[in-house]
Amino acid sequence: MEITPKQNYMLMLAGEIPEYVPSRFFPASDSVSEELLTPVSAPQGTYVTSLGVEYTGSADLNMGALPTPGKIILPDITQWDKYIHRPDTSNRDWEGYYMAQTERFDRENRMLKIGGGDYFLTAVSFMGFENTILAMYEEPNALLAMLEYVSDFYIEVMKQQIYYLKPDGVSLMDDDSAYRTPFFSVEMYRKFFKPFQKRHCDLALENNMTIERHDCGKCEQFIPDWVEMGVRGWNPAQTSNDLPAIKKRFLHKLSINGGWDSQGELSDPMVDKKVLKDALAEYVDTLAPGGGFVYSPMIRGDFKDPQVMERNEIIKDFYFDYVKDYYKTHA
Repeated sequence: MEITPKQNYMLMLAGEIPEYVPSRFFPASDSVSEELLTPVSAPQGTYVTSLGVEYTGSADLNMGALPTPGKIILPDITQWDKYIHRPDTSNRDWEGYYMAQTERFDRENRMLKIGGGDYFLTAVSFMGFENTILAMYEEPNALLAMLEYVSDFYIEVMKQQIYYLKPDGVSLMDDDSAYRTPFFSVEMYRKFFKPFQKRHCDLALENNMTIERHDCGKCEQFIPDWVEMGVRGWNPAQTSNDLPAIKKRFLHKLSINGGWDSQGELSDPMVDKKVLKDALAEYVDTLAPGGGFVYSPMIRGDFKDPQVMERNEIIKDFYFDYVKDYYKTHA
């Protein structure tokens, strides 16, 4: 009997060869929402977080949430404690909040994941991108003090999630790079953000949880630090990084969940079908060998667009025809 998607995915994260190549066609996890943390989406248009940041969802981004432009809640980092206040959670029904979401989750077949750890983006949401970068140089002590305060809150939430949910894994999320370059150096990452993300990793490892990392853009310079902290999976692994070299260096240590050219011709709804099929073969033959790979190609655009639907069907057919049993046919 074939193992469950959960078991298969966890084999991959453990550095072993999974029974079949993981993909979205065999969902392996469910994620818990947490209104106290940074929102992923804002389906109602706007949303104000527990720390006072207003996020706006855009239909062009499938209602993905971004801080509302021009709304700065922290005008002076040296006075952060006047503006940034964690909510009072003393009377919160943690158990009821989580159980209402998870009572229908399939824990046998899917991992249960929690999220968090977005310290750079949290600072940006408070005071904007430019002011955050300036604070790293001009007011490092104030920035570190604020991040420690926020981290204490984020860790409290994570501890409650672990107590009531017994999650299988955590996904750290922090976008700290543009497509072609990081926003700051490795040294800056180690000084300002790694210590707080390590708190999440240490807590996860203490509770036998897997750790994955979401980071867009050219972030390959941070990977050794992630792996050192226990990160075993990375998405979306954009192609501006040297993925073949990363695959070789971190084989059996870091899985690549993505690796598809999501911004170029290959993800365009009008991409030639033969070009797409040839690219899919090259993509899989490059990243699948040795394990540590999640098949993740997608076509940009409205999922209901006929061109998008047709090419996504090609992607699906290719998975079942060639990719799924790759480790059996390419042993």
